[in-house]
Formats: sequence, C-alpha cells, structure tokens
Amino acid sequence: MAITSRDLHPPAQLQVARARRFPQRQQMMPYMRLGLGMLLALLVLFVLSGRAAILRDDLRYGRPRTQQLDGMVGHNETAGEPTHFIAMNLNRHVVVIELPGGDINKAQTLQGPYLFGANEDLTPVGLRLQDVNHDGKNDLIVAVKREEIIYINTGTSFRLITAAERGQLTKAP
Repeated sequence: MAITSRDLHPPAQLQVARARRFPQRQQMMPYMRLGLGMLLALLVLFVLSGRAAILRDDLRYGRPRTQQLDGMVGHNETAGEPTHFIAMNLNRHVVVIELPGGDINKAQTLQGPYLFGANEDLTPVGLRLQDVNHDGKNDLIVAVKREEIIYINTGTSFRLITAAERGQLTKAP
C-alpha cells in the first residue's frame, strides 16, 4: 500500500489571485451602504414631491379623473335596473352623466363647476347618494376637493340646490 501526501493549503499565488477576483466584504460594505442610502433618499423625495399622490390617483381614477356610481333614484328604473352615474373632471370642468335606469337613450348631463388653478385637471371627483332634504328620494352629492355640490332629486331629474333650501338644511337639527 502506497502512501501519498498532499498539501492542504493552496500555494500563495493562488490565494493572491482569489483575493483579486473576490474583494473582501469589508471593502464593499461602504459602497453598498452608500447605494442603499441614495435609493432611500430618492424614494423619500418621490413621496414628498407629491408625485406619489398623483400616481395613486392615476391608478384609482384614471385620466381624465372619473368615478362611477349606481343607485336607485326613481328615474326610469321600472325594470329594476339602477341609474348609472359617471362623474368626470374633463379639462378642469366637472361633468356628471346620468343614465336613468341604465338607458343610454335617456342620458342627462349635469354641469358642475369649472376648476381654476395649477394641475386642477388632476383633481378627483367623488359621487354619493343621500336623501339630503328628507323627501324620500336620494339626492346626488358631487364632491370636489373639500366642497360638496348638492343636486336635488325632482323625481325625474336633478337640479342644483337653491340658497333657501341650503338654509333649511343648516337649520335642521
């Protein structure tokens, strides 16, 4: 039986070659920290610049800013189909399209306010139904920024609330 021996440690030249190809972790750590710090700073700047809010609204409302709502308001809903509302901020002009009972042949348009200011074409428009004047019919409330525009349900269409009716709403408990 022959005995052979081997050197378990690689020659010094091989160790030097490995060190050149794979720098030690301590040499790479400052660069990794700097890179991560820069990425974090860019993320914070993105969020603080308001671009994140615009991106969120783009995903939620699209362009032009649009929201849809279905509800029973008593307009041509004899077949049981709810009325469909589409609210849009169309080039800074708020427009609400009503499809009574889902019938596109009887579509009505409600004119909303014109929005002034920079980037107002990106302002979302909200919709909700609520019986504001307690007459048993759902009224339409259009929310733009921090304001609400109330359209009173006449039974066949909607109209803007009058100053007298608004005064009655504020006096109610």
